[in-house]
Amino acid sequence: MEQGHLEILAKTLDDIRHQNGVECWYARELYPLLDYARWENFETAINRAKDSCRKTGANVDDHFREVTKMVGVGSEAKRPVVDIKLTRYACYLVTLNGDPKKEAIAFAQAYFITQTRTIELLQQRMAELERIDAREKLKVTEKEFSDMAFSRGVDGRGIGEIRAKGDEALFGGKTTDEMKQKLGVQPKKPLADYLPNVTLKAKDLATAMTIEKTRQNNLSGKNEIRDEHINNNENVRGALTKTGIYPESLPAAEDIKKIEARHRKETKALQKKQRDELGQAAKKLDSDS
Repeated sequence: MEQGHLEILAKTLDDIRHQNGVECWYARELYPLLDYARWENFETAINRAKDSCRKTGANVDDHFREVTKMVGVGSEAKRPVVDIKLTRYACYLVTLNGDPKKEAIAFAQAYFITQTRTIELLQQRMAELERIDAREKLKVTEKEFSDMAFSRGVDGRGIGEIRAKGDEALFGGKTTDEMKQKLGVQPKKPLADYLPNVTLKAKDLATAMTIEKTRQNNLSGKNEIRDEHINNNENVRGALTKTGIYPESLPAAEDIKKIEARHRKETKALQKKQRDELGQAAKKLDSDS
C-alpha cells in the first residue's frame, strides 16, 4: 500500500472517530474502509472479536454496543438499521480476526493498537505484525509436517534431520548451525525467530509443498520424505535467487520474541486505557444523574 494511501486511510479513520467519554467507531462506517464488500462478512469478524474479548475477561457489552440508527432509503423514507459502537480495543480485536491478506486490515491493526499516528511508525508496526503472523504460520506448518512424517514412519530424530537438510537446500549449502553463527543466534534458540519475513514465508511454502507432495505420492520413511523436502527447498530457493534474493545473505531480523513482548505490552496498555476511559465515563454518568 502506497504511503499516500496510508495517510488517507489514517485520516479517514480519525475523521470517523466519535468521542463521548470513550472514543469509538461505528461498525457500518468502518467496514468499507477495511475493504469489506458485505456487511455480513464484517459481522463474522465482529463475532469472532467478541469471542476474543470474552477470553481476555473483558465485558463484551462495554466494547461492542449494539445501537439502532434510522437511515434514509429514498423519497425521504427511513428505516431502522442495526449498528455496533466499537471501542478502540474492540476495533483492534476485529482487525485481529479479520482477513490478514487485506492491506487495509493490516494497517488498521497497527492503527488501533498504536497510540502514535506517524505513518512511518505505523508502517514499521505493520511489518512487525506481518512477521509475527508469518512466524506463527510457520510453526503451524512445521507441526503439521512433523505429525505427517511421524505417521509415515519417521521418528523425532529423523524429522530433525529432514528439516536440517531442508535448511541446507534453502540456504545454499549452509547448515542450520552455520546460519545461526552467521546471524549471531545462540545455539539453543530457533533460527526462525531471527529470520526476515521473506525467509519465513519461503520456509513455510517449502514445508507446505513437502506435506502436499508426500500425501500425493504416498511417500513414507525418512529417505523419501527427506529427498522431497530437499527438492522443494531447492525450488523455492531458485524462485528467490531469480529475483536476486539469497536467503543466506539476508541480515538477521530482530528476535521475534522481543517483538511479541512489545505487542503484548501494547495490548495490555490499550486494555488499561480502555478500562480507565470506561470507568471515568461511568463515574461521569453517575454524577450527572
